[in-house]
Amino acid sequence: MGKKIYIGNLSFGADDQALTDLFAQFGNVESARIVTDRDSGRSKGFAFVEMSTDAEATTAIEKLNGTDFSGRTLNVSEAKPMAPRENRGGGRGGFGGGRSRY
Repeated sequence: MGKKIYIGNLSFGADDQALTDLFAQFGNVESARIVTDRDSGRSKGFAFVEMSTDAEATTAIEKLNGTDFSGRTLNVSEAKPMAPRENRGGGRGGFGGGRSRY
């Protein structure tokens, strides 16, 4: 498995295919996914690309970081592992609140 790359400062008009085409210059792109807002479906301005090998990913990072893409200067770096989310206290389930039956 290759390396996952983080791409920040993306144009809101960019799509997965344009991102795939951009990174394909440097090797085989296994996946390219722009992160979108759950409610509106709009781009959040960042994405993740996975390349086939670490060498391809390193080359893509070196060549594309700081370059212009659709009028925006890209921030390209190795993706960091997602931090575990803290428990937000939801999910108690059940019926009703603490009301007495009497």
